[in-house]
Amino acid sequence: MPNDLKYSARIKSINKVLTTAALSLSLVGTSFLPSFAAQLSNNVVKIGVLTDMTGPFADLAGQGSVVAAQLAVEDFLKSGTSIKVEVVSADHLSKADVGGQIARRWWDAEGVDMIADITNSAVALAVQSMAREQNKVIAVAAVGSTAFTGAQCSKTGFQWLHDSYNLVAGPVRKLVAQGDDSWYFIAADYAFGRDIVKESIKLLEAAGGTSKGAVFHPTNNSDYASFLLQAQSSGAKVVAFGNAGGQLVSSMKQWKEFGMDAGTQKPVAELMFLTDVHAMGAETAQGLNTVTAWYWDLNDESRAFGKRFYERRGAMPTAPHASVYSMVLHYLRSVEAAGTDATDAVVEKMRSTPVNDFFAPGARLREDGKLIHDFYLMQVKTPEEMKGQNDWALYNVVEKISADEAYIKLAESDCPLVKKSN
Repeated sequence: MPNDLKYSARIKSINKVLTTAALSLSLVGTSFLPSFAAQLSNNVVKIGVLTDMTGPFADLAGQGSVVAAQLAVEDFLKSGTSIKVEVVSADHLSKADVGGQIARRWWDAEGVDMIADITNSAVALAVQSMAREQNKVIAVAAVGSTAFTGAQCSKTGFQWLHDSYNLVAGPVRKLVAQGDDSWYFIAADYAFGRDIVKESIKLLEAAGGTSKGAVFHPTNNSDYASFLLQAQSSGAKVVAFGNAGGQLVSSMKQWKEFGMDAGTQKPVAELMFLTDVHAMGAETAQGLNTVTAWYWDLNDESRAFGKRFYERRGAMPTAPHASVYSMVLHYLRSVEAAGTDATDAVVEKMRSTPVNDFFAPGARLREDGKLIHDFYLMQVKTPEEMKGQNDWALYNVVEKISADEAYIKLAESDCPLVKKSN
């Protein structure tokens, strides 16, 4: 059977299961007149969570992203609105063509108004291209490609969590200043991996450091021995991993198996999530540095969300999960404020209204579509520090990175939306 037919058959099978489990919630209240529903397409606001349900990013996003969207809907409905909201979900299999097929079906046949999460950079760029043509809203979580809000930006596309620049700027500057000025990169061979290496090398050279080289592995790789040996023979002081999820977990477990943790090279996880650390265990992950926009144990509000999420999912939420909650809630509030789910009106409200939630209080969407918020440089605790603690309390906060420092300057953006306004 041709590959495209195989993908189509699998999509139908997956979505039959996932759509059957879709959340449909409504609550009648007094904040809108009954006629408000007539201003909604199909009398409902439909959110599509497009994510990785079965691949290397399933734990950091996946079904947890669906739970986060559901919690956002529940909180929105508590306001007493008469808007009906529905959440559907699907697995894009980390394939751009599969994600594109799902998105098109959602828009053309199922009335989905907004697509959230996506997780994979290649899929996100493909779906954004289609969303631009159809004037549909998408908001992405763990998508690192700087092209999403750079050269390929869109008035209806929003990057909620991070990009490659955010993830590497803090660690590069801090480590080079400490003398760790030569780096070697092991990264996934797709849009994100290549983008994060490119951004890292630019920042490294600007800080006075040097790159000793890079190697890219397939996304479905499980054996990292040859890549680790190349990194070891490079003589670089830092080995930076530009992969995530199961890829990073396997990389770091093999790093320890080969005894590289006892050497002089310092590993840096350029994209690491709470679930990755939990899967590795503190013995393997201890001391790893990473940057994140959010952590469940940051403050009382984050811990409250973490508790609710844990009760549903049996695991603490990752930063992508928290960002999915935030983007869905902000979108729904914007629909409410606009009095319609018409894209142009909702996008205007999204851009003009601050985000107001535990993930990024007071944050705003910039002209290029980036949500501008603070970040944190984290270090994984040692097993000794973990004793007697919640086994998800895995990070120490090294320092806060202000939004002013975390983002590429708007004047340096190659987003056409920015250029047209200057």
